[in-house]
Amino acid sequence: MRQRAAALLLGVVAIVAAGCAIPTQGNPSTMSSSRVPFHLLNPHLPTTTTTVPTPTSLVPVKVFFLNSGNALASSPRVVAAPAPLTAIITSLLSGPTQADTANGLSTAIPSNVTVLSTTTQGNIVTVNMNAAFGAITGNSIELAVSQIVATVSSENGFDTGVLFEIDGQRVSVPIANGSQVNDPVYIVEFLTVAP
Repeated sequence: MRQRAAALLLGVVAIVAAGCAIPTQGNPSTMSSSRVPFHLLNPHLPTTTTTVPTPTSLVPVKVFFLNSGNALASSPRVVAAPAPLTAIITSLLSGPTQADTANGLSTAIPSNVTVLSTTTQGNIVTVNMNAAFGAITGNSIELAVSQIVATVSSENGFDTGVLFEIDGQRVSVPIANGSQVNDPVYIVEFLTVAP
């Protein structure tokens, strides 16, 4: 009798399980709307919201160009925070804006000059430029050096010395008295150029 009851129970379970199985068919068929859950009948697609990240905050800095008398003159710029020195010098190397030019500002730094890197140790900043910086000649190299030194000093303090490299190799640069120096250059050495 137990075997018969077990077989009967097993048969009932098989019938119930077969009734719960997912039906399969070879072709798609239409389902009446009464059998579709209500929230799926809504013709409007669900909306999603996207959080837009806040734009990078910008900070004001000063870069230095030359006025009509070749004296240093500052011009405001904004760079992405935290205003790395490489970005500030890159802003200088982008040259005067139309407004700067209208105000009589120019640059001694050609547009093909780029800054490769900057490193700071204490109050000494090493500015590594591309080979185009080494191609600047005559009075223009002194003026170009003064623009970079003034820009670095404005950001890091007037007691900051600047060493110059071209493609990672230290180079000597001229200062306002005409001498070539291989040591750190300070803004005080351009007082005859600065306003």
